[in-house]
Parts: sequence; structure tokens; C-alpha cells
Amino acid sequence: MAKRAAFLGMFTALGLVFGWLETLVPIYPMVPGMKIGLANLVTLLVLYRLGWKEAAGVSLLRIGLSSLLFGTVTMMLYSLAGAALSLLIMVILKRSDHVSILGVSVAGGVLHNTGQIILAAFLMENHTILYGFPLLMLSGVIAGALVGVAGAFLHKHLPKEIS
Repeated sequence: MAKRAAFLGMFTALGLVFGWLETLVPIYPMVPGMKIGLANLVTLLVLYRLGWKEAAGVSLLRIGLSSLLFGTVTMMLYSLAGAALSLLIMVILKRSDHVSILGVSVAGGVLHNTGQIILAAFLMENHTILYGFPLLMLSGVIAGALVGVAGAFLHKHLPKEIS
């Protein structure tokens, strides 16, 4: 039990650091909000090692702390919308046993961006923001693939006794 709590605390902190590091490396894309999603690596690993409840908890805690320390309430809403939709599809695909960790991560990246752009269109009451949707989908595939490759490597090489 103590090892599990330490693991969750460590990965929450790691997700927070990854999110902070992404704010230090600005990417100037054509569509606002585009980033690599390093913090999603943490969610992916916790999902595969401990389960969806733990992944949801770590994700919620990371988003809440990150928003308090580095962001705004609006940033938190966008992050929550993306994380909720992303985690939902990742849990479904992981349970199917027909999709690799790479595929789960790619779907998570795409759905994360989908949740954020849907919320943006709703909050702004301006559907022209949806014109950036194809570019966000492409970035979700690329970022999800990068995170998935890293996640597959780490999942394979991290000690099994943590699970």
C-alpha cells in the first residue's frame, strides 16, 4: 500500500514537472494550445500499471496543481475537458486488448485535442475555431505517437513490483 501511494505521488509530481517544462519550451503553432503532451505520458503509465481510477486521480491532481501554480481557471477547464475525453477512450481501447499502448496513446492524443476544441467552440460561441481541427488532429497523432513510444519503452523497462 505504501509503495503504491509513493508511486502515485511520484508520478503526480513527475506529471506536474513535465507540464511545467512544456511551458518553458514555447511552440508557436498555427493553432493555439498545440503541445507535445509530456504530462500525458504519466497518465498512460499509471493507466497501464495501476488502472483507470488511479490514472484519473493522478490526472485530476496534476491538472489542479498545475492550474494553481502556472495557469488559470480557463486553462484548467480546457485541460479537464481534454483529459476526460482522452482517458475515456484510452480506458476503452486498453480493455479491448486489440490495441497496443502506442495506439492507445495516439487515440488519447487525438481525443485530448478534440475535447479541448469542442470546449473552446462552446465557450467562445464561435464555431470558426473548428477550422483548426484538422491541424490539431494531426498534432494529436504525432504527439500521441511520441508519447506512446516513450510509454511503451518505460512500461517494458520499469520494475514490475510497482504495479
